[in-house]
Amino acid sequence: MTSTGTVLDAIIAGVQEDLAARRARIPLEQIQEEAAAAHPARDARASIAGDGSAVGLIAEVKRRSPSKGALAQIPDPAALASIYESSGAGAISVLTEERRFGGSLADLDAVRAAVDCPVLRKDFMVDPYQVHEARAHGADLILLIVAALEDSQLAQMHALATELGMQVLVETHTEAELERALALDAQLIGVNARDLKTLDVDLDRAAALLRSIPAGPLAVGESAVFSVAHVRAYAAAGADAVLVGEALVTGSDPAASVRAFSTVPRTGRTPRLSTPSANGETAR
Repeated sequence: MTSTGTVLDAIIAGVQEDLAARRARIPLEQIQEEAAAAHPARDARASIAGDGSAVGLIAEVKRRSPSKGALAQIPDPAALASIYESSGAGAISVLTEERRFGGSLADLDAVRAAVDCPVLRKDFMVDPYQVHEARAHGADLILLIVAALEDSQLAQMHALATELGMQVLVETHTEAELERALALDAQLIGVNARDLKTLDVDLDRAAALLRSIPAGPLAVGESAVFSVAHVRAYAAAGADAVLVGEALVTGSDPAASVRAFSTVPRTGRTPRLSTPSANGETAR
């Protein structure tokens, strides 16, 4: 749920304007037909989880961010995605939001054509049209941000994605948002260390929230991963996987980073709410 004047509100306002323009060009009925005709969605959860011994990696194609501005030009997103896949990424995340992140559905199309692993459409999903659109462009997985949606919207789009054969990464950053995600029976739960309403990062809070996710869902740590030590910190808090963008697109050797990040051992999670909040090794 949103509050007036936040960064998230401003992003969503732009997303809705851009969505209205796309809907005017391609009516819902057409995008539904294209979604129905798309190649069946791949099993993103299984690909990200791997054999369970190491932290899974969702590697992101990311040109810009609201907090950092321009990160990388990425003239060939397909080539970058191919590097990610060949280096061990379990899935590729493609930002399709244009105004703040410099992404596009064309990037999603290019990546989908270049890789065999599952692809996540990373955007601010606020309307069922976008869910059909994601499937029409070959996405296997979508992101739903709990903070951006009312319960009815969240449930409707989660159910629609499932009906279309996709899986959903449900993103949270507070205990209340986690409870809402669990109420959906979400099978992939993201914990974002960055508060999208303020852009502040709190890794201790993220670690505590990861520790409170029960066994069953795949827990994904998001934001502020720049080194193997950061991946280990997320793993120590119970993350089964991490989503990494900035470190890969700004680093000199994305292939080496993907290999290093995706070999960190997974530690698992203890029973819910039985451990104290995060301390010690966290990313700074």
